[in-house]
Amino acid sequence: MKNHVIESYENYKEEDRLTTNNARKIEFINTVRILGEHIKKKSKILDCAAGTGVYAFYFAEQGHDVTATDITPRHIDIINKNLSDKQYNMKTAVMDAVDLSVFDDDTFDVVLNMGPFYHLITEEQRNKCISECIRVLKKNGILVTAYIPRFYVFQYVAMSDSRYLDLDLAKQLIETGILRHSDEKCFWTDTYYSSKEEMEQLYSSKGLKIIDHFAQDGTAPLLSHKVDQWNETEFETWCQYHYSICREPSILGASNHVIIIGTK
Repeated sequence: MKNHVIESYENYKEEDRLTTNNARKIEFINTVRILGEHIKKKSKILDCAAGTGVYAFYFAEQGHDVTATDITPRHIDIINKNLSDKQYNMKTAVMDAVDLSVFDDDTFDVVLNMGPFYHLITEEQRNKCISECIRVLKKNGILVTAYIPRFYVFQYVAMSDSRYLDLDLAKQLIETGILRHSDEKCFWTDTYYSSKEEMEQLYSSKGLKIIDHFAQDGTAPLLSHKVDQWNETEFETWCQYHYSICREPSILGASNHVIIIGTK
């Protein structure tokens, strides 16, 4: 069966996603700031959906032992190419985050699950992904999972392209959180949109202690035309503001990307 998620990413420049403009940079800036508050020095980290390595390289350069995997071969090729001039080693592999069987139990201090979850459209897949991440974590290890809120996504898509300003599509996203590549109005690929309550229930059901829950980028993607006009001082002011409110429950449902962190 053709993997439509892989096909989507093979034809998308993921390497530009967090670097091309200020509105996109906020996600990275806020995320590494908060993860830095939780991750201990010289941790052993698995980035199980590394994309083209923006977080993997950042943490490797901070002195952590990083393993970067991704389901998309093109992404791992880019990581390997960029590793050629680095002074550190990073293990890499093409791998599906639903099956981490190549790794032993209790191997990593941190697992970054920042990509696969919102492409798993069945509950079985999502449970397997989270369970595998927990299995390879050491006791007291940290699991970081990113998700896309279902009450945000329609606003973003409809404002980006009026073809998707459709009540049936809105109803589908709100009631099921599922978008399939075969849907008439599919604006991306196979995706699953979650909620604060669902993610917290999932973590708790897996025996994880929730230690943080924050909005990575907030409403910046909806305001990108304005954010990208700010000067350096104005942009820094917004980043500081966003950090100060990013854990507010109302902000979690109004953000493009959200992260929940728990300990094993």
